[in-house]
Amino acid sequence: MSAFQTAIVPAAGLGTRFLPTTKAVPKELLPVVDTPGIELVATEAAEAGAKKLVIVTSPGKDAVAEYFRPQPELEQTLEARGKTELLDKVRRAPNLLTVETAIQDKALGLGHAVGCAEGNLTGEDEAVAVLLPDDLVLPTGVLGRMAAVRERFGGTVLCAFDIPREQISAYGVFDVRETGDDDVKQVVGMVEKPKAEDAPSTFAAAGRYLLDRAIFDALKRITPGAGGELQLTDAIALLINEGHPVHVVVHRGGRHDLGNPGGFLKAAVDFALEHPDYGAELGEWLRERLDNS
Repeated sequence: MSAFQTAIVPAAGLGTRFLPTTKAVPKELLPVVDTPGIELVATEAAEAGAKKLVIVTSPGKDAVAEYFRPQPELEQTLEARGKTELLDKVRRAPNLLTVETAIQDKALGLGHAVGCAEGNLTGEDEAVAVLLPDDLVLPTGVLGRMAAVRERFGGTVLCAFDIPREQISAYGVFDVRETGDDDVKQVVGMVEKPKAEDAPSTFAAAGRYLLDRAIFDALKRITPGAGGELQLTDAIALLINEGHPVHVVVHRGGRHDLGNPGGFLKAAVDFALEHPDYGAELGEWLRERLDNS
């Protein structure tokens, strides 16, 4: 059995960096070439063993969950026209895993968003995965490594990248102790956006979490910060202070940030270059374009 059955995806934001498009289309449905970011994240969760996806959304933002619903009329039309390749694409997301929603009425921080999904859990959920849809962690598979670390040490497991120290002030940074494995560290504290010279390490938080269910109790006991927001890092810090084991898996791969147009464009180009239908032509065009710039 997988270390977790449920994955939570916080998706209640307004997508302000993508306005005016996000007035009508949720940021999570913007396509990375031909697949929305939310489907890429859901696929990652399913491949790691999740059976259920809980999308934390805001009132009226129904399109993200609707994307995972079957569309019988569209499927029948495509089937009748012999569009089997398109039919497979349309059926792909609804067949990944069961999708439920939780409503976050107010934008009160990541911790609050995660807490909104507690009612979607069952007694079998001893741990939950949280995947931030703005983060594409490549290659996929880090959740499986995180699950193995939880099996070994118990508790909560996080994901980190090793960031050049001169860039570290833009990130939340882990204070760590060695475990004997270069890619697994014990977390003893966290510092949000420290100066480079003050950073306790160069291991920066990424958007993947495997949280022990104790996190929901901790979220109820932390103090809201500025704007009344509940920060997930504060709840994790509380668990650390109480002796709860927390470890981090250092991911040596790549990452794309879908949360801003510049990062989104990089992801689209990266994925398009690997696409069997578009990659060769796009690569040739890019070389010509750069040579003529």
